[in-house]
Amino acid sequence: MAEAAGAARPEAEAAELRARLRAVRHTVLVLSGKGGVGKSTFSAALAHGLAADEHKQVALLDIDICGPSIPKMMGLEGEQYVEENLGVMSVGFLLSSPDDAVIWRGPKKNGLIKQFLRDVDWGEVDYLIVDTPPGTSDEHLSIVQYLSATHIDGAVIVTTPQDVRKEINFCHKVKLPIIGVVENMSGFVCPKCKKESQIFPPTTGGAEKMCQNLNVSLLGKVPLDPQIGRSCDRGQSFLSEAPESPATLSYKNIIQRIQEYCEQHHSQEEKMI
Repeated sequence: MAEAAGAARPEAEAAELRARLRAVRHTVLVLSGKGGVGKSTFSAALAHGLAADEHKQVALLDIDICGPSIPKMMGLEGEQYVEENLGVMSVGFLLSSPDDAVIWRGPKKNGLIKQFLRDVDWGEVDYLIVDTPPGTSDEHLSIVQYLSATHIDGAVIVTTPQDVRKEINFCHKVKLPIIGVVENMSGFVCPKCKKESQIFPPTTGGAEKMCQNLNVSLLGKVPLDPQIGRSCDRGQSFLSEAPESPATLSYKNIIQRIQEYCEQHHSQEEKMI
C-alpha cells in the first residue's frame, strides 16, 4: 500500500503540472556554463523581442533562486507585468529587499520551482522563457524533470567566445533538445568607425568551431554594446532603446531562428500525435 501511494504521488504531481501548463504553447530554457556571460541579459532580450508582437503572450520565469536579476533588468519592483502581453515571475518579488541574500539548500529551491510552475496562473502563453542559474545544478535537474511532464521545446545555451561543452553534455544526458548556441560578447563594433575588435579572443576556436564539432546549431553572435548594460540597469528594453545597434540586429535574427525552431518542433509533435 505504501509503495503504491508513493508511486501515485509523482503521477498526481505530473498531472497537476500538465493541467496548469496545458495552455503554454512553447517552453524555452536559457542556460550557460558559467556566470557573467550575459545569460539573463539574453533572457530579458528574448522576452522583449518575442513580446514585440502584440499578438503573442510571453512569460519569463526566473529560477535563479540565489541571484534573481530579472526583476531589475525588466524594470519591475513588485509588479509582475512589463506589458499586457509580457509577464514575469521571480523569487525577487518575494524578498523584502533586493539586497536580501537567499541561502537555501537544494530541496527548498526545488520546492519553490515546483510551486512557481504549479501555483502561478500562467494562463494562455505562446512562449514561456525560463532563465536558469549558471552551470548545471539542482535547479536544472528539477526544471527539466518537472517540465518533462508537459512540454519543452529545448534549450538555448549562452556563451562568450570560450567553451560550453559541459552544458551541451548536460542537455544530452537529460535528453533536453538543444535549440542552439548564442555567442555573446562576440567582438566590439566601434560606434564611430564601425571597426570590429575582439575583446575576448576565442581560446578553443570559439562557439562556431565548437558547434561544428558537436553538430549543434550556432544561432548567432551578439557583439558587445555598452548600451546593453545601461538598458538593463534602467530596466528598459535594449531592443527598443537602440534599434540601430548591430547587437539589436543580431538579437532579432537569433529570436527569429528560435521562433522558427519552436514552430517546426511544434508541427513535428502534432504529426506524431
